[in-house]
Amino acid sequence: MTLVGREKLYQFITKHPDTRSWIENWISDVQNANWQNTQDVKDRYSSASFLADRIVIFNVRGNSYRLEVQIAYKTKKVIVKWAGTHAEYSKRFK
Repeated sequence: MTLVGREKLYQFITKHPDTRSWIENWISDVQNANWQNTQDVKDRYSSASFLADRIVIFNVRGNSYRLEVQIAYKTKKVIVKWAGTHAEYSKRFK
């Protein structure tokens, strides 16, 4: 898969250095993945949540942080939309 939006991830890591290892591993997983559908993602990340418009929410470091991406399965792209704390994520929907 091709990862779009790395700069958002690097900004996130800078703000939350305790996520560096998890994010670096996730980036590696994405680059090596050939996700065809939601089940492929779920097989690797069982706690991932799937929303409308191919949005996927990953729980980073347990459930302290959230990573929101959009996956274009046909074009093999994973687009980083947002990353932040769980509390920040919850505030976005109030």
